[in-house]
Amino acid sequence: MQPIIETHELMRRFGNLTAVDALTLSIQPGEVFGLLGRNGAGKTTVIKMLTTLLPPSGGSATVGGFDIVRQAAAVRRIIGYVPQALSADGDLTGYENLLVFAKLYDIPHAQREARIRDALAFMGLSGFSDRLVKTYSGGMIRRLEIAQSTLHRPRLLFLDEPTVGLDPVARISVWEQVERLQSRFGSAILLTTHYLEEAERLCDRVAIMNRGAIAAIGAPQELQSALGMNATFEDVFERYTSDEAVTQGAYDETSQTRRAAHRLG
Repeated sequence: MQPIIETHELMRRFGNLTAVDALTLSIQPGEVFGLLGRNGAGKTTVIKMLTTLLPPSGGSATVGGFDIVRQAAAVRRIIGYVPQALSADGDLTGYENLLVFAKLYDIPHAQREARIRDALAFMGLSGFSDRLVKTYSGGMIRRLEIAQSTLHRPRLLFLDEPTVGLDPVARISVWEQVERLQSRFGSAILLTTHYLEEAERLCDRVAIMNRGAIAAIGAPQELQSALGMNATFEDVFERYTSDEAVTQGAYDETSQTRRAAHRLG
């Protein structure tokens, strides 16, 4: 089976800073894969390259068999992307936001109404479809953004810090919706998160990044077992990220996270 994502020594530099360093990995169709690491580890930069928003400085990558540089338009047609920053328009209703995305994704006019209503119902937002998004809670906004990104039934969904800034109850609600989404459509999911319990619950495998490179990769339980019988996932994370240095990338990623948390809070 062809991997849904395959990278070979993928790199991204910003001046003298190497944000992603020779990243080589393979993600299978239907897999939920997590990128973990401290601020500045390179997680968001990886996602921006794989979603064609940022060109790589070296190496190569394919998404769904399409090259992220030479076939960027084809990549964008088969993916969905929920960024850290707010992507829903607060001055539109939930329904209107999905209608805008349905048009952007070129969903046939005859299918739009049913597709939008189905997405709203699936995310538990049917009763709020005619309310302005500025009146939604943070968890509702996140669920709406996931609905937006899946209207066209993508083969691969990118979630960059999907529960940043949410309270514990809203966070669990988003987790449940992600699990239902993966179960219903079988799409592969690549997510970044700072919440280790989120990665343990949702991810089949994770890669722990340190200074732009993969320090460890595997199923959460496998990584714990490799450290010893009583090791926790927090121990695993600390083991592979303890020497992380503060970089300009850390400042940028922290700034993005705080802006998103403020908007969603």
